[in-house]
Amino acid sequence: MTVEEIKGEGIMQLNVSGRIDAMNATEFQNAILKAFQKSDKVVLDMREVQYISSAGLRGLMIGHKTAGSKGGRFTLINVCPAVMEILRVTGLDKALNIQ
Repeated sequence: MTVEEIKGEGIMQLNVSGRIDAMNATEFQNAILKAFQKSDKVVLDMREVQYISSAGLRGLMIGHKTAGSKGGRFTLINVCPAVMEILRVTGLDKALNIQ
């Protein structure tokens, strides 16, 4: 998994690629928390993510909670069908802001 940070005007975008699993979930979570230190609006571009494990889902929920506590926004974009199905089955598609 790789995470590329792109700072925009009032927003931090993270372009994530690869599999998000137990081996790199902590790195994924830390990247999200680091982005929230730089901006209260974080966008996660998931275009290149084909799989996310429960450990990765935890990182998404931490991002969601962090945004709520800061009065910010956490948005997922370009979610592939395989990952969207995982989010749907777990019910996270209703909790997370997905565009």
